[in-house]
Amino acid sequence: MADTYNRGKVEDFGRWKEFSAGMWAWIFHKFTGWVLVGYLFTHIAVLSTATAPDPATYTNTLQGLEDLLIVRLLEVGLLAVAVFHILNGIRLLFVDLGVGLEAQDKSFYASLVLTGAITVASVPTFLAGAF
Repeated sequence: MADTYNRGKVEDFGRWKEFSAGMWAWIFHKFTGWVLVGYLFTHIAVLSTATAPDPATYTNTLQGLEDLLIVRLLEVGLLAVAVFHILNGIRLLFVDLGVGLEAQDKSFYASLVLTGAITVASVPTFLAGAF
């Protein structure tokens, strides 16, 4: 039987700093994938109002959601999640093809920076007319 050792909560928390860029890329990719799956179900729920007997239900639902500042902020977050997931997926595709194996950390950081730049540049578009 293998010996086990309980490191305790403090030491386990401290191990996060030992994660490499590859581990963080994996964690972020999984997280963003699950967020996108969750959004898909929400999106389907909103679109289902288009099948309501009253045709104005869909329009009223969308207008009501767009009037909420939190929804606009969540849309910015959704864009950030989608952009990172796409860029990291492309990065992983190149890695699987053997391209850029020696620069995986740099390409991960580049995908983070590019995600941030695209997200920040899109904020005025999403928040236009919110105030």
